[in-house]
Amino acid sequence: MNADITARELGKLDKNTYLLIDIRDSAAFELGHIDGAVNIPQNEFEEKKSTFPKDKDIIVCCKSGIISRDFADELCDEGYSAANLAGGYVQWLAEKLEHENRAEEIEKSIRKKFHRSIFSKFARAINEYELIKPGDKIAVCISGGKDSMLMAKLFQEIHRHGKFPFELVFLVMDPGYSPENRAIIEGNAKLMNIPITVFETNIFNSVYNVENNPCYLCARMRRGYLYSKAKELGCNKIALGHHFDDVIETILMGMIYGGQVQTMMPKLHSDHFEGMQLIRPMYLIREEEIKHWCRYNDLHFIQCACRFTDTCTTCDPDGRTVSKRMEIKRLISVLAKGNPQIEKNIFRSVESVNLSKVISYKKDGEIHSFLDGYDD
Repeated sequence: MNADITARELGKLDKNTYLLIDIRDSAAFELGHIDGAVNIPQNEFEEKKSTFPKDKDIIVCCKSGIISRDFADELCDEGYSAANLAGGYVQWLAEKLEHENRAEEIEKSIRKKFHRSIFSKFARAINEYELIKPGDKIAVCISGGKDSMLMAKLFQEIHRHGKFPFELVFLVMDPGYSPENRAIIEGNAKLMNIPITVFETNIFNSVYNVENNPCYLCARMRRGYLYSKAKELGCNKIALGHHFDDVIETILMGMIYGGQVQTMMPKLHSDHFEGMQLIRPMYLIREEEIKHWCRYNDLHFIQCACRFTDTCTTCDPDGRTVSKRMEIKRLISVLAKGNPQIEKNIFRSVESVNLSKVISYKKDGEIHSFLDGYDD
């Protein structure tokens, strides 16, 4: 078999003649994968390759077709008929999006099947936390992932049936995406009928050589650029796609790793951009429901469009280098198996803080102790 095979050539093959192995981590695979693919992450490949059939072609796939080439070559050296999927999952997805136009069905799913689990919770967060006011102009910030793309559709639905006037701008910042990743984001926006406004920055170049925690620096820089562009466009708010699971993970991370009790707020004023606010209308929506919506509509989103993930073999949420957030996510999952109320209780813990039962608390930078006025 040839060293490389294109997505178009793959589509013409008889599925009974080959085995498609996706070596991305399980989290990326779960977000979207080629039909019929088997997930064998990189760190399990060596152990499991002896089980691969010799009577079928083996096609290896990664995100961009770079890492998988070495794995395909290794199989060829060991006598397998193997090939690398050129361009990887990203290229396959780009070609898939070229032929689809299903915005109406996607919108219908939000109004019908996912009305209670997703749309109602979106509307509830907006009402409960007073996230939108008449006359607002909101920059809906789209990264290209599942959360922000769903948020954009939910905002369209709210706007369509809104009780008061407000404006929307669907804002995409290109921090230095590869042409393939940029095409995926634009293709999904077109597929879902989201009229995006794209602006470019050089953030990836700025953080590429940063050794210590480039992801943190990248996130901070992204938010600053989003605030700036949104204000330039006349917006007074930016909306981010953080969901319920992000919130409870943040609460536990603060306690376990930061020694403090705090949460990810549903809205806040910007410290550096006067008159600007950040809102999180996905605040009450569970991540599993978002994934369910993606699967139901056969939507595929890339997990991260950062250039680090094109060749990175260590930033693997299911492998050897595990982020603190992923550790907390796993901890919550384990606890929830024993008590299904765990997630809700974590969320409610910061709604029910009894200040008379804490040693001290901080407000506006000032520490207040239980000893203050204790003997009065």
